[in-house]
Amino acid sequence: MTRVCSVGLDRVAVPGDTPAETLSAIIADEMAIGVINDKTTGVRIIPIPGAKPGDRVEFGGLFGSAVVMEVRNTGASADFVRFGGRIPAPIQSLRN
Repeated sequence: MTRVCSVGLDRVAVPGDTPAETLSAIIADEMAIGVINDKTTGVRIIPIPGAKPGDRVEFGGLFGSAVVMEVRNTGASADFVRFGGRIPAPIQSLRN
């Protein structure tokens, strides 16, 4: 998704039972893509409690709707997140 969108992952609905480690790994992947492409990117992932991939959710009003996306490799990211580390402030945002 990020290779097509200029700002990152925006309003991606995922099942509510997606592990926090998996969400952290998605955010870290997005950050790495932003650093490599020398641009500011963002992530807005919306966990939807009780939803399954393919479900449509309505946010109401001007917020619209979204289809819940399937998240794969949910177990592979736990070791990566436990490794720890620190994500620095987005210095490149000063150049945009």
